[in-house]
Amino acid sequence: MTEVAERMGIGPTGVRDLVKNGHLLAVTDEEGKRVVPAEQLDGPALVKHLVPVLTLLRDAGYDAEHSLRWLTTPDDTLPGTPLQALHENRATEIKRRAQALGW
Repeated sequence: MTEVAERMGIGPTGVRDLVKNGHLLAVTDEEGKRVVPAEQLDGPALVKHLVPVLTLLRDAGYDAEHSLRWLTTPDDTLPGTPLQALHENRATEIKRRAQALGW
């Protein structure tokens, strides 16, 4: 969390607030610590369209672990991962796929 806070130019409390409000995912690592994967950032900012995709995933019943897995699992039909597609500003298809998960 400290690394993400520094990168974003906010304090650790700000990062925790983003996680609490569903704007960032935090997961537990192998050591049992809560971490925020930095690939959710584009430079110092959140990846564009990440927040609405996270909302759609939560609406589909996905928790943080499952959401991160879905976002980082390669998909040959994209190509790449959904998170890579968001980095490349290809959010329309990712939002459509995330919304379909809830049906």
